[in-house]
Amino acid sequence: MYIKYSVVNLFLRLPLPNSSGTKDKERINGPMRFHPVKQRRLADDIADKIRKFILEGSLRPGDRLPAERQLAEEFETSRPTIREALITLEQEGLLKMQRGGVHVADATEMSIRDPLVALFRSDPNVFDDYLEFRGILEGAAAYFAALRATDLDRDALRRAFSRVLACHEKADPLEEAHADADFHIAIYEACHNLTILHVMRGMSELLRNDVFYNRKTLYPRVGYREATVQQHRAIFDAIIMGDPAAAQRAAESHIAFVRQALDELKKSEARLDVALRRAGATLSASNDG
Repeated sequence: MYIKYSVVNLFLRLPLPNSSGTKDKERINGPMRFHPVKQRRLADDIADKIRKFILEGSLRPGDRLPAERQLAEEFETSRPTIREALITLEQEGLLKMQRGGVHVADATEMSIRDPLVALFRSDPNVFDDYLEFRGILEGAAAYFAALRATDLDRDALRRAFSRVLACHEKADPLEEAHADADFHIAIYEACHNLTILHVMRGMSELLRNDVFYNRKTLYPRVGYREATVQQHRAIFDAIIMGDPAAAQRAAESHIAFVRQALDELKKSEARLDVALRRAGATLSASNDG
């Protein structure tokens, strides 16, 4: 990355006398006054550039920035100027400055994720609202990804889908969940809508961490894993082929399937709870007799 900054001199154009020979209002009220033009600091320009990379998703949460010396070389400035820019971004919550270096914080995702975690844990029924919301955005993201994806986006999708297939073969619920989330994030990035990207990236962390359901219970259900892989393939194929309508249908169908599977799981667990209580009551009555 090579970025060259130059100071731009701004000149204030003064008003000219009008053709009638009368003086303008400013001249009538007194002598013309010049006002100082505030010049931006180079550190602010550098902070703007890095901030843009973070907000557009080019720099992702957890990414480590190059060392100060390297940044100073790339921006053709001094290390103190770089340090000043980094401190500004740290104060905004976009960077974390640690002993191991400077990393991109997940502040944007946390601001979305943390209130939702508290909400879902206090009222599990809200989860159905989340799935309804996600169904709308997943369809939109897939639609725009098929419409807007660049060659680089499609390459990223190919890598993400290859990982989905590899993790499916391993049959490891944790790895599968991460590969699933990464595949959807690749779609959000390919749709080139920053609002969708940041909102859904924050929500994807909830899926990774079993906030909604225990994947060890859901994944072994007969046909579930095989069905989701085929659904992901349908989404992937439609985006790669550049078919927005097909991509949207595939994504919406996938979320509808997940929603139905979770509803069936919830009902199954409720029936099991009833059966266990009945068995406990029967055993207690038998012991009393």
